[in-house]
Amino acid sequence: MQSRQLPFVAVAFLALATPAFSADFADPTWPCVQRKVERLSIGLMWPAEIPQMKLSPETGRAVDDLAELLVLRRVDPEDARAEIATFARDQGAGLPLMGVVFRKVFDKVSQRRTRIIDGIGTFSLNQISLSGRIDSARSEMETVMAAAEPDYDRADALEEQIDWDQRIYSDRQKTITYLCETPTLLEKRLYAIAQILQEAAGS
Repeated sequence: MQSRQLPFVAVAFLALATPAFSADFADPTWPCVQRKVERLSIGLMWPAEIPQMKLSPETGRAVDDLAELLVLRRVDPEDARAEIATFARDQGAGLPLMGVVFRKVFDKVSQRRTRIIDGIGTFSLNQISLSGRIDSARSEMETVMAAAEPDYDRADALEEQIDWDQRIYSDRQKTITYLCETPTLLEKRLYAIAQILQEAAGS
């Protein structure tokens, strides 16, 4: 099977957008400096196995309510710490129960993070496709203008298309830094929440 080569402009896009791009050989379409980690491991964030606990209806609701609050990025660490302290006072501060809370938070944030990573992949492929379209239009324009009797109407149409596509490409590219930072920020939030929950459990 012959490998497909990316268009020159697409390769240039990847090279310019990702100074550390070669760090991830598994996915050459990944456009971020940050290494691609598709799935997080809860075991790397929580110090013990999280048991399956039979909770009372009241405790179950309290766990769900706290987890829903902690997944919100607008809730800063200090507010999260206060909510966790209130939960620990009312429901108990054992590590197993705090682990149940964290597992719910982890599952929700990880799902969101996965959707974002999938979106980044789609974004990258769309940019590569657009790069290929620009590259093809430039090649065709060179061919048209090199003809003995150039088709100036076609050349004008191609020039307009290239200009429009380049504008779209550049506008989209401005968002790549924010997009690439988002999975890392979510990962850092999970680590922070894990630490606060462990502190509340006295571990």
